[in-house]
Amino acid sequence: MNKDILLCGVGGQGTVLASKLIAAAAMREGHTVHSAETIGMAQRGGSVTSHIRIGEDIGSPLIPFGAADMILAFEPAEAVRNLHYLKPDGIVIVNRTPVRPTTESLHETGYDGTKEIEYLKTKCKCVVIDGEALCAPFGSARYLNMIELGAVSATGVLGISEEALLAEIEAQVKPQFVETNKKAFAAGREAGQTNEVK
Repeated sequence: MNKDILLCGVGGQGTVLASKLIAAAAMREGHTVHSAETIGMAQRGGSVTSHIRIGEDIGSPLIPFGAADMILAFEPAEAVRNLHYLKPDGIVIVNRTPVRPTTESLHETGYDGTKEIEYLKTKCKCVVIDGEALCAPFGSARYLNMIELGAVSATGVLGISEEALLAEIEAQVKPQFVETNKKAFAAGREAGQTNEVK
């Protein structure tokens, strides 16, 4: 299997953990994996991107522009910002809930992610996830990464089994949070199965 996956979001959304789970699950299934993160000012709400490249003949862990099979985006503006990585027939799985930058409190821009979602729908195949609504039953937005991971798993585009991903959740998440994370993953899978690619 050869697969290039880009994850993007902002600091605190769990982008890096999601990328580690995908990479480890792919290795669990016998694939060669290269990965890299660029986290910038992540602790201050800055952009976070993770590159995952699965396959044998890979010279660099960074995905070339126009080569990503999928983008797993935790925030609408970050999806648009990284869209140049997506190949022409690639797919974007994106959370519709925006994370407003600090500058928004200084100068109201009206950013709510709507225009970004509409733009994505005109440019690529797109699955839109309502992260805020899906996280609500779990009482925290911290489960967004598991929800998005479940959603991308349900599309079948990832090429990694549900069982391998769940095994890595069990292996890498603190024991007291494993069951809730698995439930969030299941909620994401259900959303991914019922959300048509547009």
